[in-house]
Formats: sequence, C-alpha cells, structure tokens
Amino acid sequence: MFKLNDNELLEYIKEDVPYFDLTTTLQDISNKKAKLQIFTREDVVVACSEEASRVAELIGCEINFALPSKSLAKQGDILLEFSGDYESVQSAWRSAQLILEYSCKIATYAYEMKQEITNINPHCELLVTRKHFPFAKRFCIKSIMCGGAMPHRLGLSETVLLFPHHRKIYINDEAFYEALSEIKIKALEKKIIVEPRDFNDAVTLMKHGADVLQMDKTSLEVIKKVVTHRNKHYPNIKILGAGGIKKENVKEFVDAGIDGVVTSQIYFCGMADMGSDLKILE
Repeated sequence: MFKLNDNELLEYIKEDVPYFDLTTTLQDISNKKAKLQIFTREDVVVACSEEASRVAELIGCEINFALPSKSLAKQGDILLEFSGDYESVQSAWRSAQLILEYSCKIATYAYEMKQEITNINPHCELLVTRKHFPFAKRFCIKSIMCGGAMPHRLGLSETVLLFPHHRKIYINDEAFYEALSEIKIKALEKKIIVEPRDFNDAVTLMKHGADVLQMDKTSLEVIKKVVTHRNKHYPNIKILGAGGIKKENVKEFVDAGIDGVVTSQIYFCGMADMGSDLKILE
C-alpha cells in the first residue's frame, strides 16, 4: 500500500498550522509534556493511520502506538497515540484526527459495500470513480483501497472509456461502431469500455468489439437482458453497473449478473465518530 509523502503532508500541515498555534502560544506553558490518544466511537476499518502518525511526527511528536491501515477497530479502540511537548501535541491533534475521521469512514463504507457484493458474487469488483474530493486524490484512493475497493479510473491517461459525448464527433452510429475497430488497434494493450444507450446499442457494441460495457443509470431489467445476451454470445465481455449504486441497493445490481460495481457514493459517506484524550505527563 502506498503512502502519502512528506511534501504532501507538510503542505497539509501548513494549511492548518501556517505559523504557530496561537492558542497554546498565548498559554505560554513551557517544560510540559503531553500524551494524546485518538479513539473511535464506532466500529471502523482503519485507513491512513501512517499518514496521521507522520503528521504528528513532522510537528515534533513521538508515536507511541498506531493501528495499521486495513485493521478492523472496534468501538472504543485506540487508533493512534503520540506524545511530546504540550504545544506540539496540541498542534498535531486536529490535523491527525481529521485524517482518521475521513479516511476510516471511507474505508469502512467501502469494506461494508464490498462485503455485500462478495456475499453474492466473490468475483464481482467494487470500483470507485474519479469523483473524489478535489486536491485529495491520493488520500481518497488510499482510503478506498484500505476498505477493499479499487479505483475505477486513476486518470484519463490510463483508461479508454467512451461516453455518449465521445460519439457526437461521428456522423452516425455506424461510423462510431466502425471506429471502435481502429481504436482497438491503436490501444492494443487497453480494454475498450463503452457506455451503451440501450439494449440494442449494447448488443451492437458487443458485435463490434467493445471489451467492457458500462451500464450507467440503466434499469435492472435492461441490465439483466444485456447480461443474458452476453452470457450466450460474448462470454469474455465484462459488464459494469454504474449510476446511483450504493450500499443499500448494491445487491440488486450484483444479482443482475454484472462483473463490477462503479460508484461515487463511498466519497460522500461522512466522517467517522472519533474522540481524543489528552493527558499532561509532567
């Protein structure tokens, strides 16, 4: 699992503590040491604890304990403990806790959604879209992966996905279907993914060599028809369900026979309920 680097974390720290902690500076307390524990008030999958720990270290604290990413933590468990001089501990507190509150909630939602999928079809993948928080891509990607999901598209440079907008450059559907062959030749190492408009379009796209069909905001009835046709005639083609899929309704789409679930919902699940406890050591 990759880690956010020090340059990224220092920029994050600079946003929160651009110069100094005014509150603790005004307290004018010296020669005091403190210890801070961050704990969870709900069951979570731990994510980005390495980054939260490193933030505390970069501010001048010493890490006493940290649960690794991908750990399952129960309500009341301590996720991170660090100590240091009083002002450093206070400065690191919210920055470290905020990382855990967001990342653990994302990872937990991903984990729970993945479990719903796996219970029906262990070979169906959970894929998360590019609709992450702006300027927080690497943080969001690590968080979903800690929960067992995979990124749907890391960026425009790595995947070929033809939306309805891409078809408007062609004079008609036939010209677009024929262009798929040319695209496949040029991108011989890539899967060609296309969003069909309807069942008939999906059937024609299979015939013209699409590798993956992404059924976006498509009724379950149509998805089942597409899956049935695929199973009978083109078993190697993969089918993705997308658009409005979340933890509460994912079972219906997996039951329809799709190979992967594409969702954005994981990024909008809120924050984990966490608390902290600070103790003065001397």
